Amino acid sequence: MKPFRERNPVVVGAIGLTVLVASVVIAFRIDEIAALGARGYQAAFRDASGLAPGNEVRVAGVRVGKVTDVDLARHGTTTYVRVGFRVEDDGIRLGTGTGATIRIKTVLGQKYLALAPAGDGRMPEGDEIPLDRTASPFDVLQAVTGLADTVDQIDSQQLATAFTTLSQAFTDTPSSVESSLDGLSRLSQTIASRDAELRQLLDRAHTVTQVLAERDDEFRKLVTDGDALLREVRKRRDAIHELLVGTNELSVQLSGLVSDNRAQLEPALKELRGVVAILQRNRDNLEQSIEKMSPFLDAFANVVGNGRWFDSYVSGLLQPYTPTGGR
Repeated sequence: MKPFRERNPVVVGAIGLTVLVASVVIAFRIDEIAALGARGYQAAFRDASGLAPGNEVRVAGVRVGKVTDVDLARHGTTTYVRVGFRVEDDGIRLGTGTGATIRIKTVLGQKYLALAPAGDGRMPEGDEIPLDRTASPFDVLQAVTGLADTVDQIDSQQLATAFTTLSQAFTDTPSSVESSLDGLSRLSQTIASRDAELRQLLDRAHTVTQVLAERDDEFRKLVTDGDALLREVRKRRDAIHELLVGTNELSVQLSGLVSDNRAQLEPALKELRGVVAILQRNRDNLEQSIEKMSPFLDAFANVVGNGRWFDSYVSGLLQPYTPTGGR
């Protein structure tokens, strides 16, 4: 076989470049390649409810595919939403009575398409699940927003006046009817007096839901990190248990040690307490001694600074040297 270094470098480079380009293309098209064996279907909904391409398709809570497109469609005079999806699991059999619902995946409003396989036979690929076998979820965010708008349009003062007038008109009616209308009037007046607080509450609830919806990724990451932390704590459960058991045994041993040596420790502690008391009583004297010892230590350090001997001199022992001819 011809050695690799003896081959034509142009051919080798072209083959390597082709393999590299093919690898990059496969990496960017991996989802499309994985979907080559998937089966495509459609489902009709009266409301898309926030479902978007790329959302998961699940059967009994298990992911089996994803949503490919969400478009408007018309059948006669009826306009509806046509959701295209694909099933990537060959083991899932969708019968002719299969139903579909749009469900909420997270508390922040992310959705997924849930399939309920039913019926005999198998749905032909590309078939559509009709409207009578599909359902859309109740959107809490839209409900709060709609409630806030509705309450904002109500004239609470006029409503309270209407109930009060109605109560006065039924004054001569039986006591049960009168008490009911009177209670209804008081209720409307209470609502009217709290109108500003109620509107503020609904506005803040709407703001909170918007913030949560905007922070969907951060909230999901927080939940994921919390789950990872709990799994790590579960893994370290035995180590934590052994640490607690060892700490308990250490405390027992220390208690036994103190109990066994109480007779020896008690006199020593009493003597130590006496020594500390003496030092406290002579604290001023000790401070003065240390302060006065400082100059002596400086001088002593200078004297013995040249080695293991004293360095000193005698002044005036010899006559000073005078050059010849001087006076």
